[in-house]
Amino acid sequence: MLFPPISVALAGALIFHLLTNISLPFFAVAPAKMNAEQQPAAYSGRLAALFTPQVLRWETEILRWADDAGLDPNLVATVMQIESCGYAQAVSRAGAMGLFQVMPYHFADGENSFDPDTNAHRGLAYLRKSLDNFGSPPMAMAGYNGGINGASRPAAAWAQETRDYVYWGENIYADAATGRESSPVLQEWLAAGGASLCAQAQQLAEAGR
Repeated sequence: MLFPPISVALAGALIFHLLTNISLPFFAVAPAKMNAEQQPAAYSGRLAALFTPQVLRWETEILRWADDAGLDPNLVATVMQIESCGYAQAVSRAGAMGLFQVMPYHFADGENSFDPDTNAHRGLAYLRKSLDNFGSPPMAMAGYNGGINGASRPAAAWAQETRDYVYWGENIYADAATGRESSPVLQEWLAAGGASLCAQAQQLAEAGR
């Protein structure tokens, strides 16, 4: 059985914002906060520098999660950038949760969907599955956003959210993989509404210190 899409809500919200120029509340703030043990370590420079500070502060965890899943850390950081901007308590309108915006049905009974390790394990297992299926990072991101079954169709048949998701992800990841210190497409994503999401991530980070 092919899995449904893990996350389409953020891309759809950003597209709506871009087309209507309306400021949108992307996510509700969940009441739980990270405890001291869950706080990410400081950025040390082993990821590409172009990601926002809210993502770079998860560098140590991203490196570990990427190693566990057999993924490029910069690909993992790219997906986190687009999905949550490092906002561990993010909840989308569709119900996707956490750093990697994983839908509830991907978690086992009793799992804490907002726990960073659990969320990363579930989300990155699907990203790994998508990469194994398609063989390329852009298509892996298409499968992550639109579902492996949906991404298997011709690109012209993809939902607009998936096409935009791949545009952002492919270009941000390419800039990261080549060592660029900035990404014009990341700036487009921020201008399209991502900056609001990053602001929520920053507020949570400051509250946790």
